[in-house]
Amino acid sequence: MSKDVSRNKLLWIAGLGWLFDAMDVGMLSFIIAALQKEWNLTAEQMGWIGSINSIGMAVGALVFGLLADRIGRKQVFIITLLLFSIGSGLSALATTLTVFLILRFFIGMGLGGELPVASTLVSESVAAHERGKVVVLLESFWAGGWLLAALISFFVIPAHGWQMALILGAVPALYAIYLRINLPDSKKFMATKTERRSVWQNIADVWAKPYAKQTTMLWILWFSVVFSYYGMFLWLPSVMVMKGFSLIKSFEYVLIMTFAQLPGYFSVAWLIERIGRKAVLIIYLTGTALSAYFFGNADSAAAIMTFGALLSFFNLGAWGALYAYTPEQYPTIIRATGAGMAASFGRIGGILGPLLVGYLVAQKVSITMIFAIFCIAIFIGALAVLFLGKETKQQELA
Repeated sequence: MSKDVSRNKLLWIAGLGWLFDAMDVGMLSFIIAALQKEWNLTAEQMGWIGSINSIGMAVGALVFGLLADRIGRKQVFIITLLLFSIGSGLSALATTLTVFLILRFFIGMGLGGELPVASTLVSESVAAHERGKVVVLLESFWAGGWLLAALISFFVIPAHGWQMALILGAVPALYAIYLRINLPDSKKFMATKTERRSVWQNIADVWAKPYAKQTTMLWILWFSVVFSYYGMFLWLPSVMVMKGFSLIKSFEYVLIMTFAQLPGYFSVAWLIERIGRKAVLIIYLTGTALSAYFFGNADSAAAIMTFGALLSFFNLGAWGALYAYTPEQYPTIIRATGAGMAASFGRIGGILGPLLVGYLVAQKVSITMIFAIFCIAIFIGALAVLFLGKETKQQELA
């Protein structure tokens, strides 16, 4: 098998799992809106559905990131996908909010563990001159998953209920398990396998002097990006309803906005090896912040669609650069630990974002003010990259 074919095979195998994970997260935003009507949920309860998912992701990113530096990237891939797909299927059977929340925690663990490990594996398996581009292309599968989620939610939930959407979300994940059995582990990881290190040693090394500055930068960046993303996007269909659109019409508008994610990813894939990680992150985070501000202030259908599409374009482009940038901050021996810890800390933002929106909506705080908070948070992330980040474009991984 040629190097190019194996690279493409790895991208597709990892990307399909990424796509199915995104499909679940994407459908959750629509399912929350449907459950609110079926189970008469309060705004706070709606916020908890999104937040429990992020609590699971925080735990999963930490636990499975640590585990990936012990037993390998491939094994963790398979474990996380099994956890996620079984949980997704079972959650279709939930009849109470409590059971649904417990299952969302386990789904979140699988999802949170998979994403940093997938980007770590791909980073370690691709040549330096195209590493950033390939990891961003891996992230672009997330947009495909959101598009599938929006399509399923638009056509399936109104006609067949949210349970059918979750069952559909669980089925294709089994295909990715089949593919991943044939997936080779990272050669860089295999080369360090003989060096026995404790989990605590790896954790300490992430904060040791050589890596403390980039760890600080990553934790601020991850927190600001995840806080704003989950706060804004999990509430998007519900925010559309609050702005006066019907549930069906809000699903339709969110579907259209979601299409803007793909050019966001592809533009970053093109730019990241040309102008570097730092410049891409700063440009796309600034674009996200401004789009969030104007979306919050939008009061016409045209303005909502325009700034919603720009929000999708810039935010998901920034995510692509984030996943390319994160594994490049650490050597192989602590790479998955460092990436997992940063993602785990970021997921705390994912817990607080949806909860904050729920509580602010309950307190009758305006959508304008809520999105202004996200605008500020994203600018803080951009400043962290500007002042603390180092450029890693085309550098060989240690």
